[in-house]
Amino acid sequence: MALSPSHKFGQQLGKLLEDIVLYDILKPRLQQFAQVKNYYLDWQRSRPARSGKKVTWEDKYGNKHDLDFVIEVDGTDNKLGRPVTFIESAWRRYTKHSKNKAQEIQGAILPIIELHHLSAPFYGVVLAGDFTKPALEQLKNNGFAVIYIPYKGVVSAFQVIDFDVAFDEDTPDESYSTAFRQLDSLTSSDKEKLRQALMGVSQEEVDRFMETLRNCLERYISNIVVIPLFGKRYEFDSIDDAISGLDTLKIDSPVGEFEKFEVIVDYNNSDTIRATFQNKNLLTDFLQLFSGK
Repeated sequence: MALSPSHKFGQQLGKLLEDIVLYDILKPRLQQFAQVKNYYLDWQRSRPARSGKKVTWEDKYGNKHDLDFVIEVDGTDNKLGRPVTFIESAWRRYTKHSKNKAQEIQGAILPIIELHHLSAPFYGVVLAGDFTKPALEQLKNNGFAVIYIPYKGVVSAFQVIDFDVAFDEDTPDESYSTAFRQLDSLTSSDKEKLRQALMGVSQEEVDRFMETLRNCLERYISNIVVIPLFGKRYEFDSIDDAISGLDTLKIDSPVGEFEKFEVIVDYNNSDTIRATFQNKNLLTDFLQLFSGK
């Protein structure tokens, strides 16, 4: 089925905003940071280490998700590294779609973060258009760093090139068709003016985003706790039996066999990694991951 003029225009506008905000404004900042810190920045283009142009990573369930940017430790053009940053983007014209989009982003990114939780990775999202405050808070409350460019900011930026993109659901199809053609015929000079305007609109958001990223990846370990746990396993059939059984535990003279190691790694920025190992060699391998950071 053919797309409606409003849908075609919305898609084209979203693609243009993505190209400018992600690749003209944010990517240079990410590249500069990655180069200085000897990280590897991946984005959508051909790379021998993976197939196709998309940046695709699996989550803990084995599902694959395409992302806009991933920063890796020890990555090269020919070798995938250990991911420590995941960034996704989205454009929405109407707030009625924003909550669903926020949940969609969460559903894609958080299971990836869970899979790589031992790296305590940074994860963020770049949003433009109409997103409700609850949708934005939902993402932030789940640990996302957010760059948000409101629709009014987008409209304001386009006014620099005398282009009115303030359309709504009552706008006639022919107006969308005219705007689509105008969007399609923007010159390089128009796009540069747009870039400068959008950079002005998003500067504070981008600076705050990069500061959060920097604090995450430049953090240092402030404390490491290794707890070897020994004990005897007690099993009960009910909560009442478990409560009663507490009186039988020999806390003052504990006995039992080795169960596992618990490890707590604290960082200076309040990030914490907690892990459990039943094998000393695996624990050693885990700790050695941090020695090369």
